Amino acid sequence: MDQDASMYPTPSAALSAKRRDLAPETDHAFREFSRQVFAAGALDAKTKQLMAVAVAHVTQCPYCIRGHTKGALHAGATEQEIMEAIWVGAEMRAGGAFAHSVIALQAMADQAAPAP
Repeated sequence: MDQDASMYPTPSAALSAKRRDLAPETDHAFREFSRQVFAAGALDAKTKQLMAVAVAHVTQCPYCIRGHTKGALHAGATEQEIMEAIWVGAEMRAGGAFAHSVIALQAMADQAAPAP
């Protein structure tokens, strides 16, 4: 069996219906929230989908990666724009580790400093 298949079930109408049936009001609210978030406003729908592609790669959600990549294409994004968005997400994730390295540097300095 494919290891990814056991970790990430294939979305299906049956699973979506079960999720909806277990918490219909919350499911409806989430879907409405999502619709509002991705509607064109100060940012156009394509830009929002490209942002979602970048974030999906940072959060490493395979469902989000697939869905928002398709959403970005549907909103008119090119493959090159999608790849650039992915690289922005990758830089931000790596940049976070780089920026937070000062915490380790400070801890090392604190450890090396003689106690008063």
